[in-house]
Amino acid sequence: MDGLALNPDEPVRLVCQTRPDGAMILHQEAELGAFPRCITERSLHWAQVDPDRLWMAERSGEGWSRMTYGAGARAIESIGAGLLALGLTVERPLLILSGNSLAHALMALGAQHVGIPSAALSPAYALSGTDRAKLADVVAQLTPGLVFADHAAKYLPAIDAVLSADVPLVCLTGESATRPVLRFDALTATPVTEAARAAHAEVGPDTVAKFLFTSGTTGSPKAVIQTQRMLCANQAMVAEAYPFLKEEPPVLVDWAPWNHTASGNKVFNMAIHHGGSYYIDDGRPTPADIGKTIRNLREVAPTWYFNVPIGFQFLLDLMEQDEGLADHFFSRLKMLMYAGAGMSQSVWDRLSALASRKVQGGVPIVSGLGATETGPFALYYSDKKDHPGNIGIPARGVVLKLVPQDGKLEARLKSPSITPGYWRNPALTAGAFDDEGFYKLGDALRFAVPGDPAAGFVFDGRLAENFKLATGTWVAVGALRAGLVNAMGGLISDAVIAGEERDDLRALLVPNSARLRELADPRAALAERLSAHARAATGSASRIVAALVLEEPLSFDRGEVTDKGSVNQRAVLRERAELVARLWTDDPGVIRADWKGKP
Repeated sequence: MDGLALNPDEPVRLVCQTRPDGAMILHQEAELGAFPRCITERSLHWAQVDPDRLWMAERSGEGWSRMTYGAGARAIESIGAGLLALGLTVERPLLILSGNSLAHALMALGAQHVGIPSAALSPAYALSGTDRAKLADVVAQLTPGLVFADHAAKYLPAIDAVLSADVPLVCLTGESATRPVLRFDALTATPVTEAARAAHAEVGPDTVAKFLFTSGTTGSPKAVIQTQRMLCANQAMVAEAYPFLKEEPPVLVDWAPWNHTASGNKVFNMAIHHGGSYYIDDGRPTPADIGKTIRNLREVAPTWYFNVPIGFQFLLDLMEQDEGLADHFFSRLKMLMYAGAGMSQSVWDRLSALASRKVQGGVPIVSGLGATETGPFALYYSDKKDHPGNIGIPARGVVLKLVPQDGKLEARLKSPSITPGYWRNPALTAGAFDDEGFYKLGDALRFAVPGDPAAGFVFDGRLAENFKLATGTWVAVGALRAGLVNAMGGLISDAVIAGEERDDLRALLVPNSARLRELADPRAALAERLSAHARAATGSASRIVAALVLEEPLSFDRGEVTDKGSVNQRAVLRERAELVARLWTDDPGVIRADWKGKP
C-alpha cells in the first residue's frame, strides 16, 4: 500500500511494499533533506552566530564549569592542529580513556575537526579489575598513536600494560616515568596552522569520525566505523522526528556514557546540531549515584530527557514525594525517552500520571530502535501512547526490510546513517549485510497492531538470544523478558531466561532491592507475581515455572552487563552456569510458580 498516513493530523506517510517472497519494505514517503558535511561545521556555525551561548557544562565543586560555543570552537581548532602535528591519522587514531567531561568532548571534536578518528572506551575497560584482555584487544585493532586520560594516575597501570612506551599520553593531571606526557591545557593553546585548516577542509561525509566498540552477544569488542555522513544524517533524522528541537535549542541533562552510541552520538551531537546546552550529569541510575542526578535536576530543568527504566524508577520514587523537584523537572520538558531495557507498565503508568499532573496534556514518553551500526537513530515515534513497548516506524531516510525467519520478522535497515562496516575486519563486515546492502540488525519485530505498519512495531527479541525447548518449540526471549519484568510490578529490574533444550523455562531475576526491602515478605510477593505470570501463559514457551533472585550484581568485566545497564542474556547464562543449574534442583532458594489447573 502506498501513502499510508499515520493519522489525519500528522504529515508523515509510509510507503509499504510486500514482495513475493514475503519480505516487506517500508519507508517514509518524504525524503531526508540536506545535512552538514561534518559535525564541527555546526560547532563553528554556532560560534559565529552566538559565541556566548552555553554549549556544555560539567560539575565543579558546588557549581558548574561552563563553556560557550565560541570558546569551544577555539579549543577544538587548536586541539585539531596539535593532534595533526603529532602525526595522528586514521591508522594511528586517538584513544580516549575517560568518563564524560569537557576535556573529553574537546579532544574528540578536535580530532574529528581535522579528520582524525577517536575511540572512547568505557573507563571500566581500564579500571575494573586486573584482566585487561578487552583493552588489549581494542588496542590491537586500533593501533592508537595517542591516548587521552583525564587523570594519569588512574589509568597509567592499564595504559602501560597494553600500549608501547612510544605512545604519548595527554592528561589534565599527573606524570609518567614510562612515556611522553602532554598537558591538555598546552594542547588547547596550539596555534591553528594552515595545514590544520586544509585538513578540516578535506573532511567530508566519508571521513571516519570515530570508532565505537560493541560486543553484541559475543563478548569480543568490535570496532564499528562511524563516518561523518552517519553522524550528520542521523541528526537530520532526529530533527525531522522531533520538530520541537528546531523551535527551541534543547537543554540536556545527561549521564549516559559517550563510549556508547545513544549518548555519544545521538545526544552529544543533538546539542551541537541545534545549538543546545548539554549539562554533563555526574550521577548514574544506581542507589549510590542517583543522588548526584537529583542534585543536578534540582538546578537544571531539561527540555528533553533520557534515562533507562530503572533510572526513571529511582526518579519517580523521589519526585512522587517531592513536589518542588517534580515541578522544576517538568517546568519546560517536551519529551521523555527511555531505552536500554523494557519499561514495565507500572513504571510507565507512574511516569505518565506524574507528567499529566505537572504538564497540561502530559508529555510524550517515547522509545525507538537502533544500534551502534545505525547511528543509532533508526525507528522512532513522537506521539503519546498508553503503553510501553512500541518502537515506532522508520525514521525519514531509513528503509526497513522485514524478512520472515522461523515464524518471526527479522529487521534489516538501509540509510545514510548505516556504518560502512567494522574496522580492519572485512569478513565481519561482509556478514553484517545482506545481498541488497541492508544491515542485518539481528532483532525481530512484530506489528503493534496486526497488519497496520502505521501503528508502529514492537521489539520481538534478539534472534541470537532465542532458543528452543526440548520439544522443539521456539522461545522468544526478548518479549518474554519484558513481559516477566512487567508482571513482577517493579520488584525486579530485569530477568534472564533459561531453558534451552529443557522441558520448561526458568529465570534468574535481577532484583529491585529498594522495592523489595519495603516488603514484609519479599519472597512471598515474588512468588505470588511469578505464579500469576505463569497462570496467564499460553504454553510452555511463555511460562516461567521457577526463578532465583541474583544476589551478586551483574559484572561488566564478565560481559554480563553493558556500561549503559543492558543485560547480556547469553553472557549471564554462560558466567552463572552453576546458578542456572540450581534452577532445576530441589534447592530451597528456588521460587516456584503455582500454576495448577493450567495445561
